Amino acid sequence: MSWQIPTLIEADIKSGKAQYQTFQTGNGGQSILPVPSNSYVVIFGYDFSPAGGGFKTFAIRPAAEQNLTNNTATRWFETQQLSFYTGTDFYPFIHHVNVQSNTVLNTWSALSPDQNEALTYFQVEEVDNSPIARQVYITSTNDVTVTHGCILTAAQASANVIPVTNRTPQGLTYGGSGQAMNTQTNYGPGATPLQFMQPSPKDYQDFAFGLLPANADGQAFATPDVANGLFNSSSLLSAVGQVNVAAGDYYLCLHYALYTETVPEQRG
Repeated sequence: MSWQIPTLIEADIKSGKAQYQTFQTGNGGQSILPVPSNSYVVIFGYDFSPAGGGFKTFAIRPAAEQNLTNNTATRWFETQQLSFYTGTDFYPFIHHVNVQSNTVLNTWSALSPDQNEALTYFQVEEVDNSPIARQVYITSTNDVTVTHGCILTAAQASANVIPVTNRTPQGLTYGGSGQAMNTQTNYGPGATPLQFMQPSPKDYQDFAFGLLPANADGQAFATPDVANGLFNSSSLLSAVGQVNVAAGDYYLCLHYALYTETVPEQRG
């Protein structure tokens, strides 16, 4: 487990000033953690079981083609995003999820019944949905909107060479290296994608990379769209016939402290 109850919050729970609470969600991509009026919450950790663990894909490969392939069905689940919106602040978290591949020798097949011809292999792929624990510190006096989805594409929109500046010195950073790299990567809807700018939106203009796009942001995260960007995992599971399999979709358990009082000015 990679999170623990912060010491001061644990003391508040033990003294009765706060209540330890959990919020369990999953399946659909959108949930809301309700926060009572005249109260506030401090989310200090979560356990996330990624989507896609309830199905396996199979393929038959000739012996000459034993190299693993990127299966479309499982690849969707390799990058998953959680985000929290408090009404004033936004916290995105991207997780890479392992897809396990195993190749098993098939000692008999219709292609080689006498076993003298090239043998075939079964390739099995499955998504590792082992729970991921993460420590966070998110406070809110408002309901907290929780969003989950899968990301498949992150399109490079532009690449530039980073110049030498007081923040990108030569030798220590990519400044002056001469290497062209992503300076704009698009996530989300094709017409109005979120545009992740590097090294930062301010630097984009300072470094003479061109005009700053309308949807520029200094963080990498995807936004929902029916054709591009963040996809609801249930719709992807439905496409492979697993929508009603409980093991297939994601589950998220938030751990938080509920304070039934108005928020103090100092919250740490």
